[in-house]
Amino acid sequence: MDNYTITIELKAAAEKTYEALAHQIPLWWSELFTGASAQVGDVFTVRFGDNIHKTIRIKESIPNLRMIWFVEDSLIAIPELKNQTEWIGTSIIWEMEQKENSSLLQLTHVGLNPAVECYTICSGGWNQFIGSLKHFLETGNGTPYKK
Repeated sequence: MDNYTITIELKAAAEKTYEALAHQIPLWWSELFTGASAQVGDVFTVRFGDNIHKTIRIKESIPNLRMIWFVEDSLIAIPELKNQTEWIGTSIIWEMEQKENSSLLQLTHVGLNPAVECYTICSGGWNQFIGSLKHFLETGNGTPYKK
């Protein structure tokens, strides 16, 4: 099965992208953020209202190159989904590549594939928040989930 993957070109340095993933998640993903997200072993939780959350452990952190997040807990409590915990045990791999005047960011969500019930909803969510991250990196203003 093909895992969800997206690659975007950024008018920003890979270093800036790494910083956004390690230290600035509330500025582009969700303002409802607790924990730490920079070092291997750090754990953070993002919430999207009362019914959706993800708790993620940092598995790998190589500045300006790669981060791997492992989803330890997740709930997507929306009526459309029978299985509301499909993210548990999945990995989110962020890979950065510096170019001359730009950088590439590839996101691969290992375990999020078309066989997963939430694939359409969750891939749409990733598309939205990758857009927010791109906007944040290029303009300083993301569009995270707000309280």
